[in-house]
Amino acid sequence: MHDIALNIKKQDWFYILIIGLFFGMFLSSLGYMLLEYPWVDGALFGALLGFSITLFSLIFISHLNKNILPKVAEIYWIPLSMFFSFLSGFLGTFAGVFMAKVLHVGLIPAFEGQITAVSLSIGVLTYIVGALLYRFVKMRNQKDHLDYEYVQSRLRSLETQLNPHFLFNALNSIAELIHQDKDKAEEAILKVSSFLRNSMNEKALLSLEDEVRNVKDYVALENIRFSQKIQLHTAPLPHLWEVPKFSIQLLVENAIKHGFTQNHEALHIYLSFDEAQKSISVRNDGESLKSVKFGVGLSNLKQRLELLCNGSLEVEEQKEPTFTIYLGSCYEHSRS
Repeated sequence: MHDIALNIKKQDWFYILIIGLFFGMFLSSLGYMLLEYPWVDGALFGALLGFSITLFSLIFISHLNKNILPKVAEIYWIPLSMFFSFLSGFLGTFAGVFMAKVLHVGLIPAFEGQITAVSLSIGVLTYIVGALLYRFVKMRNQKDHLDYEYVQSRLRSLETQLNPHFLFNALNSIAELIHQDKDKAEEAILKVSSFLRNSMNEKALLSLEDEVRNVKDYVALENIRFSQKIQLHTAPLPHLWEVPKFSIQLLVENAIKHGFTQNHEALHIYLSFDEAQKSISVRNDGESLKSVKFGVGLSNLKQRLELLCNGSLEVEEQKEPTFTIYLGSCYEHSRS
């Protein structure tokens, strides 16, 4: 929970700076106008004040959240946060006045003569704003954490739905192969073991190289049943791509399941990659697609692509069945 409560992101500080500059300029210029001083000087001074207070807040609060609060009991968090927030406003006000003098920005005489009292007041105001910020950040981070946990739970649920029927087929084929060729049976068992080990990997994303290796192991297992009639053709792999686990394998499995019939002497499956679109196409020369409606397996893959990569799955061709994965930007934690 420490990370949830204390994690103020860079974009949060950017928004705080913008808000600080805007309100500082607005309130200061309004005060200058009411006291019949140039509003331009007020706006400049307000901007300097907002910038300096935000800068001190960034330094003090970041140090507090990263290096102090995680090491002390939670009971001390509120008093320490009050002190550092107050200190940010107090010292930030002195710094803003100093910068205004250096830059020859006009100051209200009453303000300049009571700098300590004004700094104390702004320090208290900064603490109130800081307390509101803390509540906002904590609530936002809790929501992000819950969203992350939901997505991870959804991904785990989808992964458990991966159709294992190929495994049963492979085991049945191995049982028959044991009586025919013990060496090939042993090799097949090792491939099944490797495939299962990869399926138990908790990572939702794999490197493209590992995923294609899984596909080759899978085709080798299927060829036990189909007597080497499944031919896989793979184009050169792009570097540094990550893909959802078993994404290509599922499309190859689908191609074998729906594309290969006893009328075919062989089924050729082609993997190609488009680096410009960051896409992966799986094409086969088997039976034409009768429908573009996705079943459970392909719907599963489509959801995983959306969750992990903001990507999509499209049917590009029905006559010579071609499915294309558009990856987008893939993140292991799925946009958390």
